[in-house]
Amino acid sequence: MSVVGFDFGNESCIVAVARQRGIDVVLNDESKRETPAVVCFGDKQRFIGTAGAASTMMNPKNSISQIKRLIGRQFSDPELQRDLKSLPFVVTEGPDGYPLIHVRYLGENKTFTPTQVLGMVFSDLKGIAEKNLKAAVVDCCIGIPVYFTDLQRRAVLDAATIAGLHPLRLIHETTATALAYGIYKTDLPENDQLNVAFVDVGHASMQVCIAGFKKGQLKVLAHSFDRSLGGRDFDEVLFHHFSAKFKEEYKIDVFQNARACLRLRAACEKLKKVLSANPEAPLNIECLMDEKDVRGLIKRDEFEQLSVPILERVKKPLEKALAEAGLTVENVHMVEVIGSASRIPAINKILTEFFKKEPRRTMNASECVAKGCALQCAILSPTFKVREFQVNESFPFPIFLSWKGSGPDLQENEPDKQMNTVVFSKGNIIPSIKALTFFRSETFSVDIQYADVSEVQAPPKISTYTIGPLPSTKVEKAKIKLRVRLNLHGIVSVDSATLLEEEEVEVPVVKVTAGESAKMDTDEVPAEAAAAAEAAAAPPSSNDADADMEDAKATADAPGLENGNSETGDKPVQMETDTKVEAPKKKVKKTNIHVTELVYGALSHSDVQKAVEKEFEMALQDRVMEETKEKKNAVEAYVYDMRNKLCDKYQDFVADSEKEALTTRLQEVEDWLYEDGEDETKGVYVAKLEELKKQGDPIEERYKEYMERGTVINQLIYCITSYREAAMSNDPKFDHIDISEKLKVLNECVEAEAWLREKQQQQDSLPKYANPVLLSAEVRKKAEAVDRFSKPIMTKPRPAKPATPEAPATPQPPPQGGEHQQPLEDANAGDNTDQAPPESTDEPMETDKSENSGAA
Repeated sequence: MSVVGFDFGNESCIVAVARQRGIDVVLNDESKRETPAVVCFGDKQRFIGTAGAASTMMNPKNSISQIKRLIGRQFSDPELQRDLKSLPFVVTEGPDGYPLIHVRYLGENKTFTPTQVLGMVFSDLKGIAEKNLKAAVVDCCIGIPVYFTDLQRRAVLDAATIAGLHPLRLIHETTATALAYGIYKTDLPENDQLNVAFVDVGHASMQVCIAGFKKGQLKVLAHSFDRSLGGRDFDEVLFHHFSAKFKEEYKIDVFQNARACLRLRAACEKLKKVLSANPEAPLNIECLMDEKDVRGLIKRDEFEQLSVPILERVKKPLEKALAEAGLTVENVHMVEVIGSASRIPAINKILTEFFKKEPRRTMNASECVAKGCALQCAILSPTFKVREFQVNESFPFPIFLSWKGSGPDLQENEPDKQMNTVVFSKGNIIPSIKALTFFRSETFSVDIQYADVSEVQAPPKISTYTIGPLPSTKVEKAKIKLRVRLNLHGIVSVDSATLLEEEEVEVPVVKVTAGESAKMDTDEVPAEAAAAAEAAAAPPSSNDADADMEDAKATADAPGLENGNSETGDKPVQMETDTKVEAPKKKVKKTNIHVTELVYGALSHSDVQKAVEKEFEMALQDRVMEETKEKKNAVEAYVYDMRNKLCDKYQDFVADSEKEALTTRLQEVEDWLYEDGEDETKGVYVAKLEELKKQGDPIEERYKEYMERGTVINQLIYCITSYREAAMSNDPKFDHIDISEKLKVLNECVEAEAWLREKQQQQDSLPKYANPVLLSAEVRKKAEAVDRFSKPIMTKPRPAKPATPEAPATPQPPPQGGEHQQPLEDANAGDNTDQAPPESTDEPMETDKSENSGAA
């Protein structure tokens, strides 16, 4: 079972896996810890990750990046429109109002949804993990920003399904960081809470989390964020500064050339990193546009002055997080800074001034999220035993449940009135379940929507659930209980709908005779349960519609007491007769009602399955093309290698005519590779390589036989000599072997020696370029035959000598005294045959979840 954590970012992704010794970050094929989140579509295959990033400059319009900013967002979103202006590829509005990405793939124009492209990225990350673990990867945990909406979370799950992954949990990136921070700390307080602020300034967003730590647990106190404040905004400041400068000085407009924009943005990103460690930095780009080289210089002070509008936004998420946590700056004991953009000195200065303490960097700014995800996966997986550590996550958005018509208390109100109630408030624990009761006579619908749309920046409605059709009931208004679930991923849904009906059943109650004492089973309901049952039967108010599931269960079932534990306890009850009477009892009948889900903007199950099949087809095409490249490279490598060897170590093993013919053929194949054979199928390259090997393999075999022949001949000679000396030896250890048997061994050695002498004479008479007559395989076979014949004879065991009878032991008189005593020497030296053997202590060890030990 796999235990893997994925951190997918705007620019790069990181994979972490759990091992017995802890959490490791996995290296990709290029031995790098970070893999670019880029998918480049080519004429024959896709290039994902590092290969995709390398193809970006050559094929910018088909290189898709910044997927994290596209998934689950409407095309009309103003923030998305701003992002699209800086992207080189084409994005249009789809029929459902969500973005569609246009690329040219396999010589045709294709469209993909952002979810499909994210699935391609996940497929690449999955492959990296599988190569490292050398096992299939399915279960995982994926880090997501805290500001992701319900639709974006569903899109991530769909992308994981397309890649063949099964996320055990979508965990907030800041929570994963807090988990990776706290689980290794052994000095956490048991009573007083340690409050730590985690500030994550990434490539495109800023997130703040304040978490409280106690021994063995973590509680998220508050979340805040700015989804469009990150390192790329500082890159854009430098980009616009130099683009305007170059337009004035060099008369070039980089906005007219997509490749020039990409090169300048990449140079500005490097420039930003240099300015983080130096007071000034130069910018030099050769042949940026119109064959013009450009140069520039900027100081850190000038850069910070240009970035003032961005830096002013840093404090707002900090203030909001403190306010929601109900803490002051003095109550925050530590500040941990992570994220790629957190290294900018101006940001650290703001954090120091705000929290009145120096921010710490005890964690790897780029890898802590992936490690936290892997730890969460290890906690949820039975594969590893992990130190007990409780994670209390909070939900960042308040959620409404909305409906039309009579709700829990509206049986007599307007039927079309829109009602709503908060089912999950901001900061609600993840996961959670809430139960609501409705009174309905026919099919009805409820909507799940955001309470504060301005903060979410998404359409208010998340999903609609249709409850029905309802089964026929005896009452006019049926009592229906809905269970609304907030699951581990932070996704809200109506989990189930149940029809509750009360039925009266006749239960026989036995009355005992007068004067007899007995305990009695009763169906009486105590006063507290009766009051609860009445409250359940009465229509609750709309404010109580978000009653907790446990309370709803208690009021709905209201079970009676058993074993007579009523107010009278176990006192004897005096009865007059022994007759039986029928007492009525109310029983609640539960019937499940069908629930139909409609999630706005999400892919349907059939669409996801089509995307899975499409991904399989594209992955197969990629694999075929990679294998074709390998075979083509094998042909090219064979041509160069054989040509060099013919003039070097194979020179004496090939005749002049044979060498000339093979050299000519190698040249023909080389010319074909760079002309007609540039774009051929895998089968053509395989056939071409086999054709060359038919000419080259005999030469390689002659050389190989020549190099191995001496060694195997020496082994045969050693075998013959050893057995001959043993058969002719006067050593006493061979005295028991019959002379005729020894003669057989000598004859076998003589025959083998004669065979070898004859073959060597024939071989020595041949030139090196002739096919050998003395093969290494035949010499080995002859040595094995000599050993197989001679070894049983020369290692025959010596016959055992007959055993001599022992004299009976002389009985010893008992010692003088009361008890029979045995001397200490005899007691210790004798065979204790009458004693039972000691019990074995090799019992199987008890194991917990697994033999593995986790990151404890």
